[in-house]
Amino acid sequence: MSEGRAGGSRYLYAPFDAASARIEANERVQDERWQALNYRLEAIEAALDRLERRLWLAVFGVVSVILAQGIQELIQLGGAG
Repeated sequence: MSEGRAGGSRYLYAPFDAASARIEANERVQDERWQALNYRLEAIEAALDRLERRLWLAVFGVVSVILAQGIQELIQLGGAG
């Protein structure tokens, strides 16, 4: 008499742990979010690296112009004397 089922799928009578399923789903969502966050952070780091290179190029350009003007002034002073 322990069998009170008349038939059908065993999944209809098997216990379902909703809390566990919810936790697993949340963990999968969290993993996807971390992957997306890491992807975005890598993209931001790459953009910052490109920006840093551009800034250094600008700094070196300004320094080279200043040095070129200084050298030109020295040449003009030396040639006039």
